[in-house]
Order: sequence, then structure tokens, then C-alpha cells
Amino acid sequence: MNIVVIGAGGVGGYFGGKLSQAGCNVTFIARGKHLEAIKLNGLKVKSIHGDFIVHPKATDNISEISNPDLVILAVKAWQIKDIAKKLKPRISDKTMILPLQNGADNADQLRSILNKNNVLAGFCKIVSRIEAPGVIDHFAHDPEIVYAEYDNVKTDRVYTVKTLLDKANIKCQISEDIHLDIWKKFLFITTVSGIGALTRSVFGIMREDDGIRQIMYQTANEIVAVANAKEIYLSNNDIELVFKVIDNLNYNTTASMQRDIMNKRPSELDNFNGYIVRTGKQLHISTPINTFIYNCLLPQEKSARS
Repeated sequence: MNIVVIGAGGVGGYFGGKLSQAGCNVTFIARGKHLEAIKLNGLKVKSIHGDFIVHPKATDNISEISNPDLVILAVKAWQIKDIAKKLKPRISDKTMILPLQNGADNADQLRSILNKNNVLAGFCKIVSRIEAPGVIDHFAHDPEIVYAEYDNVKTDRVYTVKTLLDKANIKCQISEDIHLDIWKKFLFITTVSGIGALTRSVFGIMREDDGIRQIMYQTANEIVAVANAKEIYLSNNDIELVFKVIDNLNYNTTASMQRDIMNKRPSELDNFNGYIVRTGKQLHISTPINTFIYNCLLPQEKSARS
């Protein structure tokens, strides 16, 4: 298959690197010094499952790709619509687009611009980052891709993708209810990201502080209320599972959105807490905690984007 990985950071670099290592035809869309390093020395992946180096094709120009079979979208959620517009003339009716970033409505954003038949729904589980130009560091968690057709129908192509991922020794799951699974991941990442950015604290500090822990519970309860209003049936059990994960992660863990805000980079604030605030208004669901977090962080977000 002709595979294009857009975004060669912690997510795209790892999964695209595994596919390239397995002998797949992979082209990375990357940029800057990271792109230069990949072209010059290859892509090095440091992983808890073993390090490796691959030498894939790489470019910063989407117009250089043509009719890929599979596009793995590993950019930030706020970049999706712009990427989709650039992709539209480069793909065919048979191209599959698999979004892996955090967020509740990534597939919907893609479907608003691209042919709906092109778009799968999915997400991933991994803790990784760019350590240096050309170097990906996967330092925690067993990586996994969870995906399905938007309507959960078990088509031939979702099994084709599974065969591909299996070949690359990438743990994967065809979801029975992809939207519920996406919201379960979204519940976790939105519960911790905004408050982490606001407090500038690692998970260990937040989970052990009674006041902050209560704020995280209130944040999660609002997310569940919005999900339920959208007929995504999260429950209190899902909240408890989120806190079990939080309690078992490394003490010094931080969320990627939190790190972006702390480093004065554009973040996914609008796609996480902001999405809950907007959707809550549309569905007449009160979201005071998410609203407070969102509005407190918004000036920093505007400054980073300017």
C-alpha cells in the first residue's frame, strides 16, 4: 500500500516508523529541522520495545503525494481542517483517511471537507515525543491504534488496515463502537489537560491534592453530561476508569496540551475544554468548570497563535 503519514511527531513518527520498518511504502509529511534530519540520517525511534532506524521518504509538500491508499493523520486537532483542504485534490475515492489525534470530533471535521467515504474514525494510545530532530522517544505505555468505519460497519477495508498494522507489529483493535471509545479517550485527556495547564502541575501533584482532584471530577462529570446529551453513553464507571489511569501513571506525567501551553505554543485547548463549552451551550448543558478553565487559558492561547 502507498501510505502517507502527515505529522512525524511522537504519534506519526512512531507508528509510521513501525510501518516503514515492516517494509511498507511510507512517505512522511514533516517540516523544519525534523524533516532535514530525517532526510539526512533517517528517522530514529527509541522505544521501550526496542530502538530502530528507518530511512523513509519525507517531504514538507503535500502536493508531492498522489492517490495514496492510506493517510494516517497525526497532526494536532486544530490543524485538521487546513490539512483536509490541502489533501482533497491529492486523494482518490478509494483513499482511506485515519485520524489518530486526540479530540472528540476529528472524523466529523474531516467529513465536513472530504468525501465522507474517505474517512475512518480512530485514535491511538501512546506516550511519546520528539526528543531531537529526527529522533522519536516512545517512553511509556504499550502503543495501540483503535479504529473503525464511522458507522461501525465491518467492511473489507477495515480488515485490510488490520492486516497492515499486524504486519508492522502494531497493536490494534477494530472498535465495536468507535464513537464511544473516542469519547472515553477524550474524557481522560480533557479531564487532565486544561487543569494541568492552569496549575502548571504534574499528574502526581494534581491527583494527590484534594481540591484539584475534586475539580478534575467536576470537569469529567460535565464531559459525561455533554456526551450523554449527544447519545454517547459514558457513565460514572468510565470516570472511575479515567482516575484509575491517572493514579497509575508516572508521578511526573504531563499532557501534551499542557506542555504546548506552558511552552507558549498553539494548543488543542479549543478542541478539548473549548469543545465541551461550545457543545454544552448548543445542548443546554451547564459546564461551569470547563468554562472557567477554558476562559482562564484562552488569553495564553491567543497570544501563542498571534
